[in-house]
Amino acid sequence: QVQLVESGGGLVQAGGSLRLSCAASGRAVSSYAMGWFRQAPGKDREFVSSITWTTAIYATSVKGRFTISIDNAKNTVDLQMNSLKPEDTAVYYCAARQFRLVSSSPNDYAFWGQGTQVTVSS
Repeated sequence: QVQLVESGGGLVQAGGSLRLSCAASGRAVSSYAMGWFRQAPGKDREFVSSITWTTAIYATSVKGRFTISIDNAKNTVDLQMNSLKPEDTAVYYCAARQFRLVSSSPNDYAFWGQGTQVTVSS
């Protein structure tokens, strides 16, 4: 079992940056494939990025703007978000998958954090 807690959300103007962090307790993040998803009001949960020790993948909408990384010393998975757009506004969720293979499907992830709000103003 792993417990996940996200932090770093907030309000930022378009073009700005935020760094989200997902702190894991119970097990090392390197034991899992880790993912970031987001959900805007009235929309389905959407894939953002996923990472294992060797591989990272991104949604087309964020590629080149967002960077996912693992910090083994802190046992966190971070999401650096640059050049933010109003359409990036959503609640961002961290998730862990027991099978260590990146995936864009939320159904593949068994453990979820509570989410952190990101709001990008125009």
